[in-house]
Amino acid sequence: MTQAPGRRPTMRDVAREAGVSPMTVSRVLSAEPGVSAEKAASVERAVRRLGYRRNDLARMLRRKGAGSRTIGLVVDDLANPFYALMARSVEDAAYRQGYVVLVGSTNDDRRREREVIAAFCSRQVDGLILVPTCGSHGFLRPWTETGTRVVCLDRPARGLDVDTVTVDNRAGARGAVEHLLDHGHRRIAYLGDRLDIWTQRERHLGYREALAARGVAAVPELLRHGLRSRTEAASAVAAMLAADGPPTAIFATNGLISAGALDAVRAGAGAGAGAGGSAGDGAPGAGDDPAIVGFDDLPFADRLDQPLTVVNQDPAAIGGTGAALLFARIEGDRSAPRSVVLLTRLIPRGSGERPPLA
Repeated sequence: MTQAPGRRPTMRDVAREAGVSPMTVSRVLSAEPGVSAEKAASVERAVRRLGYRRNDLARMLRRKGAGSRTIGLVVDDLANPFYALMARSVEDAAYRQGYVVLVGSTNDDRRREREVIAAFCSRQVDGLILVPTCGSHGFLRPWTETGTRVVCLDRPARGLDVDTVTVDNRAGARGAVEHLLDHGHRRIAYLGDRLDIWTQRERHLGYREALAARGVAAVPELLRHGLRSRTEAASAVAAMLAADGPPTAIFATNGLISAGALDAVRAGAGAGAGAGGSAGDGAPGAGDDPAIVGFDDLPFADRLDQPLTVVNQDPAAIGGTGAALLFARIEGDRSAPRSVVLLTRLIPRGSGERPPLA
């Protein structure tokens, strides 16, 4: 039998090739009894010749009430180490439950988010774990009303009453800025992503609250919002450090921004050393480099020349908690939606403890 180019062989094709009924092919592929050894061998040869692959998703969906054993995970940006660790935690939990995870990213774009979610739901995922973008998520109701379970991580979804796992972003940011204030800093730069992102808004409020509680005014030229990459963060810090009245300390609101701030400080220290300045042979954190506290830890942050002080949140715990809630819902939990708020922890390592130059 000759297959049409590009056409995937079906069970009927295997049946014709083997000279048996489609029911016999199904029984052989499912290892059911009642098929002679001769017919089973014929089916197996036909499968190999045609390159037939069984569609397990369609087979499960034909079973009354059966799910697809897949879930969708939708995050902001997998290039961000925070979301990569979260995704790994969800994937590990799903593996233990016998589920496959489909992963997509949105780059905090609402249209892309809708497209990714629609693609996952069209594949009959049993549930979604979502890091929501800004804007309303009422568009998900038709899917939730027909049985797709949804859990939100990192941020709540407006217009959708579902389980949510977040951290206390405002308190974590407030503690970071208080730490810098305690070390004598008053010109503390704020480096943030887009302010319409819930986590960023909360961290900015924490920054403002810490300054106001100590009677310190926020300086407009030391505020930067909308930093979406490490490169943008580095450019923002370089411009601040080159201006009159540079910051003596920096609060960076996520891992990519922290990395960009470190890049700019390292480049400035190297340039200062090269010009015969006091940068201490180009070592980051020497001379008049600003103190830095970052929100989110970074891989190897404790092994840098100047180890990074961070507000640590645990992306693996966030992902694992969200996955546990989702699988409980899939298995029949119909209790009221829960809001789980995890705590953060300030880890002093050196970069945030440097006092301002006298």
